[in-house]
Order: sequence, then structure tokens, then C-alpha cells
Amino acid sequence: MSVLLAGMIVTGTLTALALALYNRNENRLLGLRARQLGLVLSSAVGNTQTPLAAATALADATNGNVAELRLLLAPDVGPSKQFVSAFLWPLDAARPHPIALLGGPSVLAGTPRAAAAFFASVGRRRQLSVIGILHSAHDLRLGYGYSSANERRDFAVYAESALPANRRSRLSANSAFADLHYALYLGHSTSAGALLVTDLRSFPVRGRHAQVQIAFGDNAITVVVTPNGSLGGTFFQLLPVIIALVGLALTAAATLLTQRLVRGRRDAEELARAFDQVAAVNRRLYAEQRGIAQALQHALLPEALPDVPGLSSSSRFVPGVSGIEIGGDWYDLTTLEDGSVLLVVGDVSGQGVRAATTMAALRHAVLAYAARGDTPAELLSALARFVDRQDHDYFATVLCARIDVAGHHVVAASAGHLPPLVIDGDQAAYVSIKVGVPIGAGEPSQYESTSFAVPPRATLLAYTDGLVERRGEVLDAGLERLRKAATAMTQSLDDLVGRLVDELSAGDHDDDTTVLAVRWTD
Repeated sequence: MSVLLAGMIVTGTLTALALALYNRNENRLLGLRARQLGLVLSSAVGNTQTPLAAATALADATNGNVAELRLLLAPDVGPSKQFVSAFLWPLDAARPHPIALLGGPSVLAGTPRAAAAFFASVGRRRQLSVIGILHSAHDLRLGYGYSSANERRDFAVYAESALPANRRSRLSANSAFADLHYALYLGHSTSAGALLVTDLRSFPVRGRHAQVQIAFGDNAITVVVTPNGSLGGTFFQLLPVIIALVGLALTAAATLLTQRLVRGRRDAEELARAFDQVAAVNRRLYAEQRGIAQALQHALLPEALPDVPGLSSSSRFVPGVSGIEIGGDWYDLTTLEDGSVLLVVGDVSGQGVRAATTMAALRHAVLAYAARGDTPAELLSALARFVDRQDHDYFATVLCARIDVAGHHVVAASAGHLPPLVIDGDQAAYVSIKVGVPIGAGEPSQYESTSFAVPPRATLLAYTDGLVERRGEVLDAGLERLRKAATAMTQSLDDLVGRLVDELSAGDHDDDTTVLAVRWTD
């Protein structure tokens, strides 16, 4: 009896201990998952402010140009997009009213007094302002307002996002949170009136749950999560029951098993900490390499284009939009001893510090060969021999053009590069140029120069593939898009280059974009 009693006491103690360890581990894991979800939502909050901040800056810079604002916000406003409606509000007008309406009807625009009061507070802030949950005839919405953080604050941009029907949604697209139920509230309250979205069916939230708050402009979002089952696994959930059923006969084994589980959890936590340290080191090395590559590339690009009589020039360089390493695009415009002008645009394969340093070597080699008086074709041949004298695992496309400014005459050669575009008023055409193999891509070939005349006051445009290439699209479509866009813009050279880069390099692509243009002034 005493052995049975001792066994029952030991079994009961181990069962209670296993249950306590399980509950503590579940609570710790749930808190960790809540913080992870909060971090994901924090990045999504930043995506809400970015287009509004860009639109406000554009409105202040263009004095409320409606056409440019519509062009900027069009990708983000409309059914099934980030915002269902948006408009511009002049802060300093005598009788302010919404302008540049985009998307469907705005709830706030239908209540002038409420709109005036809201924008009066928006104009005093330098961050995203959240008006709260709005009720329209068909849905619930969340309204945001933003005023520029600079000294000139003439306008505010307002947008509304539609909340899911019945405020019910599910993070089914993100399998990392498939084991959680959640509820998101606007502000610090968890009342029913503040609910934004949820996948729960009953309130208030009962049982095991965790709560975090994240900043949302001048407001906050409260995140409440509950587990959809055991976060630590079914085995740990059933462990107290297993220990209780085993009984006295396996008391000693249960004790050893518990110790083993405790050690295993400690080892797992140590391993997780080690993984976190490795990840931190990798992030630091990644940031260092990207910073070095960016510094190299910007340092090696010309700080300013030369002032050439009879010729105006403009250039733009835009890194790829994704988080990958920077590439090896470069350009040059320099005056030669005979009075002609050398134009070079190139693109080195690969990314990172290696691509940037390779670009530097090729750029300086081009300038050295040009100083000898080589023609564009001779220059490319010399550059190919320079690369092939050493082992390499890269190639580069290069467009080289020698410009006789006074004679309106150009001699150009291409090593696998896209053809230049000549723009003459409302007409534009690509130069029919003999394209040789890229530098370093195979046996050096005899490159051929192409001569062509340029009309008075015409523009010669050179670029890299980031301006015209798109995933899943043939290159001819991108070239035609560039040609049409160039002829549709009658403006200064700087404005032309800026608008082309803004309109054609936007989108989901990883490649850098480089544009170099020259325009005859007579």
C-alpha cells in the first residue's frame, strides 16, 4: 500500500509538473507568435503610409497637379486594391473641398463638416492620421490622412480601405500563422466597436490568449491571438495524460522522460539562440556588402555631366526595387581631345560588390581606349581583348557612341546592348545598329561601327534593360512602350528623362535602370 501510495504521489506530482511545463511553454510560444504577427503587421502598416506620403509630396511639389496625382495613385486605388477611394484636400484654401477623386465614392467626402475637422488635425501632424472605422452604404471602411513632413504643407491626401464583410477574414495565405486565431482592434480597446478583422466566432476571447499593440500612425492596432490547437505539438499536449496512465510501474521512467524533455527543450532554446546569432551575422554581412556595392557604384558614376556647347545632357540611375544586391550598370559622357563627345552605357552581369568592381575596371578601360582616339568599334574590340586576357565568369553589354556635335553626326557600336533611340519632336525611331557579342561572352568578334545623322534639336537616348524588360513579356513590347512614351512627352530633357524613369522603371523587377540622354540645342 505504501508503495502504491508513493507511486500515486510520484505519478500525481509528475503529471502536475508536466502540465505546468506544458502550460508555461504554450504561453511562451503564444507570446512569441503574437510578437511575430505584430512584426508582420507593422511592415504592412508602413505599406499603407508610403503611397500616401509619396502622393502628398507630389501634390506639394506640383501645386496639386491632378493628372500627375492620378497617375501616381492609380495602381493603388480601385476595387480589390489597397484603397477603394482617395482624394486630395487643399489645406490652405478659403473653402477647402476634396479634389482629384479616385476610385469609388468616399464616405468622408460625403460629410463636409467631419472632413474639415479631420483635415484640420491632419495639417498639424507629421505622421499618418487614422480617422477610424467609417460606415458606408455597402461596407465598413478605415480612413487615413497624411500631410507632408516638409515645410511646404499645402495639401493632404486621404484614402479609405474596405474592411472585410462582417469583419471576418483568415490569414490562409500565410501558412506561418495557420495555427492561430486572431482579432485585430483599432486603438487600445478590445471592444466590439473597435474590431477591424477576425476569424473568431465568439467574443469575448476566452482561454489561452496573448495580446500585443503596434503603432498605426497617430493610433494603434491591438492584436489578440489564441492558439488553434497545441503550439508545441500533440505529444507535449498529451504528455500529462500519458504520465497519469502509465502509473506506478513507469514512475521512474516517467521521471527520466521528464528530465530528458526538459534538457531537450533547453537544448532547443540554445540551438534557437545560436540560429538567431547566425542570422544576425548574416544580416549584418548582407547589409555591409550591399552598402559597399552601393557606395562603389555611386562613387564610380559621374557626379555631373560635362557642359558641352551645342549639347544638353541628362542622366538617371535607379537601383532595382527588390532587396537583392545592387548590379553593375554604368554610364559616361566625356569630351575627347578632338572636340567630339564620347557616350557610353554598359551593364555588367551579376550583382553585389563583384559586379560593382568589375564595372569600375571596364569603365576606366573604356576611357583609356577612348583617349587613344579609337573608333567605337575599335574601342569595343580592345575592351573584349582586355577582358579575355584573364579568367572571368561575367559578361557585359556596352553601347559606345562618338558624337560630332557641330556636324550632327554619330558613330556608334554595340556589344550586345539595346539600340539607342533618336527622338525628333513627335517622332522616334531606334537606330539600326550592328550588334556584336557581349564583352566577355565568347570569342572576341570584329565589332562594326554604324554612322547616322541626327536632325537639329533631336534627342539621342541610351539606356539599360531595366527600363524596358518585364517578367513574362517579350522585349519588343518594352521597346515599343519606351518609343511611345518618349514621343508623348514634350518637355525639357531633365523632365523627359525623369518621367521616363518614373513611368517605365516602376514595377516588380530586380534589375537596375540607367538612362543617359543628349539633346542638340540647335
